[in-house]
Amino acid sequence: MDSYTPQQKKPPQAASLETRIAESIRVRGLVQGVGFRPQVWRLAGKYGLSGSVGNDAEGVWIHVSGVAGQIDRLVEALRSAPPPLARIDSVERLPRAPVEPAESGFHIAASLPGEMHTQVAADAATCADCLGELFAPAGRRRGFAFTNCTHCGPRFSIVRRVPYDRLNTSMAAFEQCPACLEEYRNPADRRFHAQPNCCPDCGPHLWVERAEGQGHDQDPEADPVAQAQALLRAGEILLVKGVGGFHLACNATDPDAVARLRARKQRPHKPFALLARDLEMIRRYCSLGDIGCELLQHRAAPILLLPQTGAAALAPGVAPGQRCYGFMLPPAPLHHLLMAGLDFPLVCTSGNRSGEPQCIANDDARSLLGAVADAVLLHDRDIVNRLDDSVVREIDGHPAILRRARGYVPEPLVLPETFAAAPPLLALGGELKNTFCLLKDGQAILSQHIGDLHNPAAGDVFEQSLQLYHELFDHAPRAIAVDAHPEYRSGKFGRLLAARESLHLEVVQHHHAHIAACLADNGVPLDEEPVLGIALDGLGYGTDGSFWGGEFLLADYRDSERLASFEPVPMPGGERAIRQPWRMAFAWLHQRFGNDLSAGQRLPGEFGDFLARQPLETLARMVDTGFNSPLTSSCGRLFDAVAAVIGLCREVSFEGQAAMALEACVDSAALAGGGSGYPFEIGERDGLPRLRAQPMWRALLEDLRRGTAASVVAARFHLGLAEAIGQMVDCLGERCGAGWSGRVALSGGVFQNAVLSSLLVRQLRRRELEVLCHRRVPANDGGLSLGQAAVAAARLLQSRGAGICA
Repeated sequence: MDSYTPQQKKPPQAASLETRIAESIRVRGLVQGVGFRPQVWRLAGKYGLSGSVGNDAEGVWIHVSGVAGQIDRLVEALRSAPPPLARIDSVERLPRAPVEPAESGFHIAASLPGEMHTQVAADAATCADCLGELFAPAGRRRGFAFTNCTHCGPRFSIVRRVPYDRLNTSMAAFEQCPACLEEYRNPADRRFHAQPNCCPDCGPHLWVERAEGQGHDQDPEADPVAQAQALLRAGEILLVKGVGGFHLACNATDPDAVARLRARKQRPHKPFALLARDLEMIRRYCSLGDIGCELLQHRAAPILLLPQTGAAALAPGVAPGQRCYGFMLPPAPLHHLLMAGLDFPLVCTSGNRSGEPQCIANDDARSLLGAVADAVLLHDRDIVNRLDDSVVREIDGHPAILRRARGYVPEPLVLPETFAAAPPLLALGGELKNTFCLLKDGQAILSQHIGDLHNPAAGDVFEQSLQLYHELFDHAPRAIAVDAHPEYRSGKFGRLLAARESLHLEVVQHHHAHIAACLADNGVPLDEEPVLGIALDGLGYGTDGSFWGGEFLLADYRDSERLASFEPVPMPGGERAIRQPWRMAFAWLHQRFGNDLSAGQRLPGEFGDFLARQPLETLARMVDTGFNSPLTSSCGRLFDAVAAVIGLCREVSFEGQAAMALEACVDSAALAGGGSGYPFEIGERDGLPRLRAQPMWRALLEDLRRGTAASVVAARFHLGLAEAIGQMVDCLGERCGAGWSGRVALSGGVFQNAVLSSLLVRQLRRRELEVLCHRRVPANDGGLSLGQAAVAAARLLQSRGAGICA
């Protein structure tokens, strides 16, 4: 806990001649560890006010006395210009007993313990002041890889518990030297109570090891950054300990280095993330506009997907089959130093074995990745909380988060005021791209990206992170929300937890949760009229026991009604059909040709030759009888099938690969030329309107017979799908009824596709409909836990049952 409480000088005597009042001011939000108290201290001195300011478990409290107008000015100044990393959610002002005019001075008090109601700040990229010190001609932090201040540096990645004080972080192992301690204790210094504050004399240090684990480099006096740069120039693969985990790095312009990294990491196709020195380096390879520049320079320093220009190329293995590169700028001083001596971008991909969570401990990195990297750049500051890099892209002229992690987590999402009375609850997300969500005090704390829970190591991280969040945020849930799928690890864990702790269990259908997440993302109040939700993804467990994924729902937070869907088709081989998109293509084509396909009906092109070599009669029997062929209405699986037929992707090595290839293949001229898309039709099955793809397949195959380029086929597919969804919305207008709000909410992983999303938004806006899209949380399953939490809270508030909301 803080113990140093500097005194502010006595306010001007003139103030005592005017009417003085006293107030207690409570500020809630992101107000700890961000320089908020020294900001109050400085403003109190400026306006001649007396009193004190301090942290406690609810945020920041201010006891202040002085002239009423000056107190108003202090509050207004805090609201209008808080510290760079702060976010004020609320300010409450209450009168206090009058104080004597002789009372003088303003001081910063020690932090107080208590039940946690405040927030922990996210890690922040290096600020301009620290960057200036890093490269200054002289100064004690020149070239120091751990430079930080109250405006930047590690936060969540190093915190073990709250309050956010140095002793509760991994910086407790480093005792500040006299010079750093003086900065830390001086409220006029920008490093006042900067918990990670340090310098070369008292902070963490770097070193380079060979990957064999033979200890430090032969020359301990050599500059580790210079050694690392030399290794990268020589084409070696370097394992770098970053902010929230390790990265594997190599020269992104070196085809051999990139190919070796792919082979060693066993990652054959998934695009690699890239690290650039500055915006100018990115402009060599990508088209970069104002929104892109703003996103790249955000304090979260996310990876941004950007269209390639073709003016210069990186190694072909960086992003095979893609038209975008994923670039980020240096997220920390170490990365700035590393890139300062390099004239090429780096591959900077997560330091993990394929499918496993990112390494955060030195020994784990040595043992798990020693066979991947040639050398390791290490430091001795512990990473407490694992944080992958966040990923964003621009969709329809707006930023959209695809993976929410470092730089954004754990900043809470403030829900509409109607959620304020909801009880504390825990939502556990899905199986893929898992996150979990803590709801408390009308705010949703969404965890960082955990990963795919079918991997045992990711499942262990899931449970460890849950425990940490409960302790860090003093969270005691009264209810648990889970997905309806009976086999999700997150759901099994939640059911066991609810039974063990006698907690209320709320089961939320997958696609209802997607739409609710979109509503919460857009701040829609609890009691608004229902929206027409369009949920398009790979698959989710439906209320009828089949796998949904192309759904039209009339939904609010509490309930959803399935109004229509894509036509269900079998998945021959079950999960194998996800890994082998050609199986999904067969399923759709079997609907089109029936037994003629298995009897020798040849399809045009290479895919026809490939399919002729498969056991078509066996597959046909599986599809016809339903043996190991569950039905799915998934839009994502339709993307897979089209990608397979036009020769882009028959088998996948990562989730979403086929759909990404199909989007990347789109001919932009054909897209913009005003041509027609492939036709779909609306039929009916089991009493529901269904979007049927048979006309699309007829037209697509005819194009292939004519020799139409795959890029044009991809464009016509996207155009036709957007048009067809718009037509389905027209069809459903009457079914929505008079209670429909006229809003359409778009959610699910398919809406990460910028081409389809932009086309559909235009279709819907032409119909004068209000369109809600994801902005702050992912449209994919990374946002699912937010939707589950919102649905569970809404239902509990409606029922007020069993004393849960008391």
